[in-house]
Amino acid sequence: MKNFHESELKHFPKRMTDSVDSPCFVVNEDLLRRNLEILDKVRKRTGAKVLLALKAFAMHSAFPIMRGYLDGIAASGPIEARLGAEEFGKEVHTFAVAFSENDMKEAIKYSTTIIFNSIAQWKKYRHMIKRSAKKIDVGLRVNPGRASMGTDMYNPTLPGSRLGVNPKDLKGIDLDGIDGLHFHALCEQNADSLVKVLKSFERRYSKIIPKMKWVNWGGGHHITRGDYDVDLLIRTINDFKKRYGVQVHLEPGEAVALNAGILVSTVMDTTYNGMDIAILDTSAEAHMPDVLAQPYRPNIIGAGKPGEQRYTYRLGGMTCLAGDVIGDYSFPRRLKAGDRLVFLDMAHYSMVKTTTFNGIRHPSLALYSKKSINARIVRRFGYSDYKNRLS
Repeated sequence: MKNFHESELKHFPKRMTDSVDSPCFVVNEDLLRRNLEILDKVRKRTGAKVLLALKAFAMHSAFPIMRGYLDGIAASGPIEARLGAEEFGKEVHTFAVAFSENDMKEAIKYSTTIIFNSIAQWKKYRHMIKRSAKKIDVGLRVNPGRASMGTDMYNPTLPGSRLGVNPKDLKGIDLDGIDGLHFHALCEQNADSLVKVLKSFERRYSKIIPKMKWVNWGGGHHITRGDYDVDLLIRTINDFKKRYGVQVHLEPGEAVALNAGILVSTVMDTTYNGMDIAILDTSAEAHMPDVLAQPYRPNIIGAGKPGEQRYTYRLGGMTCLAGDVIGDYSFPRRLKAGDRLVFLDMAHYSMVKTTTFNGIRHPSLALYSKKSINARIVRRFGYSDYKNRLS
């Protein structure tokens, strides 16, 4: 039976994954460009601004590839804003749930747009922004009243949510000085979900939208996924612009790096405790935390579901956490120490959420292109990285 992931071998050939460091995150430059070309198509056919959400992908060694396709970055606070300003060098749109005074000083220094989560925060800092020597756009995050999320943990529109203001919060408020509105209510969704969220947003804020320069539709748009309806997205953006005469901003993060990266790991040991177990030099807890948080089961080149192939193993990580388990997988032959396993779609979120829990070695970072024989290691981590985080 042809393995479902056989096609991935042309993008991440075995000769490369066998020779690279382990563990190692490897980003394929060609696949990254493929995603960026799709996003650039949306930009060119709509005039929308497309921003890289650094919360999902912040590998700045790849920024030179990305600059020509995107308008800038979306930051979740002043530290990401600084990275965007210094390393990406284009527009920097900064949102934070709340800014301290020091945060605001830094945000002003590095941002071209600052988006507030509440009226109170805007009123607190609007004069500081006006006094700055820079021209900075100001936005306000609002609750669109509807979301399309797989789990409540990612839903910012539920009662009790701390994210965004509601229409009742804006009654009697003079919004002079607010240049745009921002909402974010999607997670790995197609364009049809956006259409539904947008209808709810328009019902709630139709009187305010025409007074704005722009509206930011946030992230969660799976634009580069194979079945994504790009044409519907383009029509939706252009129709919205005709109705209201405003600029549209998008903040894809996952879509930028979707299916463009892998995590290479090595089997360190095999044991048996009611089932076969393989211990890897990587970790769900430290290196791919969303496996436990969402949870989800990442795909592995050459592996199947439990029982699908001859030998089934539970794959465990290197930390002391009893629940540091990546999942159960089947393989055509028995695993042994030294075998390489390649986890797919590991460029987004996994890379930015890693920790140094237990002091286990952080995966190296590498870039790869089909024009190269081997991946290019751009960063290795060691003792000082662990030590310097703690004091």
